Amino acid sequence: MKPFDLLLSTAYAPPISYFAKLYEYQGKAVGLEAQEHYLKQSYRNRCRILSPNGVQALTIPVEQSLSLKTKIRDVRISEHGSWRHLHAQALRTAYGASPFFEYYADELLPFYERRYSFLWDFNEEFLRVLIRQLQLEVNWSATEEFADPAEECPETCDLRYVIHPKKRHSVAGLMRPPYYQLYQDRFGFVEELSILDLLFEMGPESLLILRDSLTPSRG
Repeated sequence: MKPFDLLLSTAYAPPISYFAKLYEYQGKAVGLEAQEHYLKQSYRNRCRILSPNGVQALTIPVEQSLSLKTKIRDVRISEHGSWRHLHAQALRTAYGASPFFEYYADELLPFYERRYSFLWDFNEEFLRVLIRQLQLEVNWSATEEFADPAEECPETCDLRYVIHPKKRHSVAGLMRPPYYQLYQDRFGFVEELSILDLLFEMGPESLLILRDSLTPSRG
């Protein structure tokens, strides 16, 4: 396996911890896992935002294969339902009054008007835009084979199965500094939401939050 410094899974508008690690590993080799089998109920096809009614999960529906071992790059987006319209409307409802929604929405909302056949392709292009909007210098590429870095490259930071909706406090070495949230008076500060929450609320200052997410010894 190509020696990566950081390994991540593909993800839909990933959580802040995901981008904090991208911030930390700028200029180093970052691998996005392209050879794994699809994992249900993960950030690969869902993200968490903060709506007026609380935390809301947005899930991209995928076609269910007869095989339980579908490679992530082969997972097809399902056209069942109106998920594109529902996700775009959910973002407008949740963040339309946020300070930087209009600044970023013109580039992000058109993604929900395009039809992508594969989840990987949608996530990849969405991620590229998010990285550019955050002005991160990330050198990433897709993995060409699946391997256990603990055996082949023990120094790799492997977070492919660590950053997960059910493991929101499991990434070692990360702080969770609070920042302004539109509905904080109702719900208090909510951690580990999609990067969209941070971007719409904090705009260019999002980089400061990512920086401050790292412990002093590693930041």
